[in-house]
Amino acid sequence: MAVDFVTPRHLRLVLAVLAFSAVAGARAQDAPPPSQAPSAAAPSGQKSGTPAVRGLIKDSPPSAADARRLPPDSITKQTIALPGRTLAFTATAGSIHLFNERGDPQADIAYTAYQLDGAEANSRPVTFFLNGGPGAASAYLQLGAAGPWRLPVNPDAAILSAAPDLQPNAETWLDFTDLVFIDPVGTGYSRFVSTDDDVRKRFYSIDGDVNALSVVVRRWLEKSDRLLSPKFIVGESYGGIRVPKMVRELQTEQGVGIKGLILISPALDFRDFSGSSPLKYAASLPSMAAVARVAKGPVTRADMADVETYARGDFLSDLVKGEADAAATTRLADQVAALTGIDQAVSRRLAGRFDVSEFRREFDRRDGKVTGRYDASVLGFDPNPDSSVSHFGDPSGDPLVAPLTSAVVDLTMRKLNWRPDGSYRLLNGSVERAWDFGRGLSPAESISDLRQVLALDPKLKLLIGHGLFDLATPYFGSKMLLDQLPAYASPERVKLIVYPGGHMFYFRDAARQAFRAEAEALMK
Repeated sequence: MAVDFVTPRHLRLVLAVLAFSAVAGARAQDAPPPSQAPSAAAPSGQKSGTPAVRGLIKDSPPSAADARRLPPDSITKQTIALPGRTLAFTATAGSIHLFNERGDPQADIAYTAYQLDGAEANSRPVTFFLNGGPGAASAYLQLGAAGPWRLPVNPDAAILSAAPDLQPNAETWLDFTDLVFIDPVGTGYSRFVSTDDDVRKRFYSIDGDVNALSVVVRRWLEKSDRLLSPKFIVGESYGGIRVPKMVRELQTEQGVGIKGLILISPALDFRDFSGSSPLKYAASLPSMAAVARVAKGPVTRADMADVETYARGDFLSDLVKGEADAAATTRLADQVAALTGIDQAVSRRLAGRFDVSEFRREFDRRDGKVTGRYDASVLGFDPNPDSSVSHFGDPSGDPLVAPLTSAVVDLTMRKLNWRPDGSYRLLNGSVERAWDFGRGLSPAESISDLRQVLALDPKLKLLIGHGLFDLATPYFGSKMLLDQLPAYASPERVKLIVYPGGHMFYFRDAARQAFRAEAEALMK
């Protein structure tokens, strides 16, 4: 999910994740050097020393770094009853500690893991889940899609004050894979331990984030004795940038092979979503037209074939002619108006070029409503309908924050018995605001990484799921990019599926059930 996040000042975590080399620079480590490594008796999350030194400082106040550490892992036995089966599993709520090359603590990365009891670990898949933002925690995926418990949500009418009551998830992926949900630093309970601003800057960067999280994945595998297990990674939203780069880092730097990559509503190339690129209009047009059609009745991607053909054909042809060609501009504006249902005069005024925010306000302006960004089929009241400036949130995303946050905190503390101090951050806007996206000649993109990982491992598979009504990361943008991949990215290896729904399409029962089946097929 695309979100906002808090940026603590401990980006040294990423420095720690980037091992220092003469060529690569500072990289984060998953453990302190041997001379500083905790003794076997030292509780998780505590610094150690020799027994004599520890005795001398036993009654001393904890260091500033120790005061910020997450508590030791909590391991509990759980059972859920589901239609046709009962699952018994071990749940671990805890953290991976990251250090720099000198052994200085950088950050504690929180995770929640579920491992089915009685399974053969070496042959059983394990799947890591990461959200996007940057600044989004993994609770969306855990409580909306794949975890053992699910928060029932009506995506068409989610309510902020809804009771955050979890129920067993009949569509959990735990039947066919163990699950590890990871929260990057600044999200969930994950936090910086270092107060060095350089650490914060490193972790809140594309490469630093990728390196840190790759170390977390490798360290969890080592810690849990799962290096021989088949390994998969799921990434949502900005996870479309993050996770393909992680797979490459794991393959080439961490010594960990990944069998499959699953992307949910991914952003794959920011160049097509910003600036003056005309492709952004082609990418979003099918989703905008789908919103207009679903207002009249159910719609699937198959129903959008005519719009996709137009978007990659006559629409692009007229678009690149520019507004200097009056006839092409009028023709384009009138066709866009016909497809989206927006007033023809408005479409002509905007030359048929609707930014997402403009579409969201103009689609049902006559009724004083705006569409969602994450799911444009969801409408909400415009709080300032007469204003010449847009002042509205997202009726499809904002109502999820409170119930999801309350539900995951209650699950963690009461059922999983892990009680970190501090606030849980589902969406941390300060993370995104502080993020270094590498602006310049090379905007963030992961298509080049997908090319590399698919070429490097001819057996690696990629599954991408999108929501038809998603305006945050429109499905047709991914379609256009995937069509540019070489022939070795065959349909047997690379699959795109589009479901009626939004950015978090898995909150809809039919889409969640269907996507689970696709994920299970990928892992067989």
